[in-house]
Amino acid sequence: MSRSGDAYHHGSLKPALEDAAFELLRTTGHTDLSLREIARTAGVSHNAPYHHFGDRTALLKRLSERSMSELLDALLAAQASADPEQSARAHLVALGTAYVRYAAEYPERFRVIYDPAVCVPGAPSAEMAPLISAVEKILMHATKAISPSVSDTTLVALTTGVWGAVHGLAELVIAGHITPKQAEPALVALFDPSRI
Repeated sequence: MSRSGDAYHHGSLKPALEDAAFELLRTTGHTDLSLREIARTAGVSHNAPYHHFGDRTALLKRLSERSMSELLDALLAAQASADPEQSARAHLVALGTAYVRYAAEYPERFRVIYDPAVCVPGAPSAEMAPLISAVEKILMHATKAISPSVSDTTLVALTTGVWGAVHGLAELVIAGHITPKQAEPALVALFDPSRI
């Protein structure tokens, strides 16, 4: 059933369009997403998305920002629920598991976060930059906890390696090469091998 733009309260159409886009992403890759189809899904005129986003790229940037915020929330939740008795290595495994779980549950959102055409490497949007920084800080803090005596330069390199390993496992999961259940023991083997 079609809705008119008047059905939305002032300020609620933009998030409704974003939600419609996320709904479409479940079955349509973000590279095939069209503003016209988003408008149809939201039940508004085909011009409505242009008033809020200008173009498709601006909408994809917004979707990537919302998705990265969700990923950050998943990491913060894993951090907050960590058992104080848990070792630093087990904590890093829990963070990695949360990262992979987000990718497994929302592969379409995960893909739009890291599409270099959407979030240009080295030139993120003003909204995306602090989200990326926050994810990096969480991973760096957890990496430092397992390697407290390394130099700052080594810590940066180690954090990049940790992020790369976790991200690589997430990519393997969403591509269907491994299952989320297989990812966790891989994280344990990498970061907490004494538990094996």
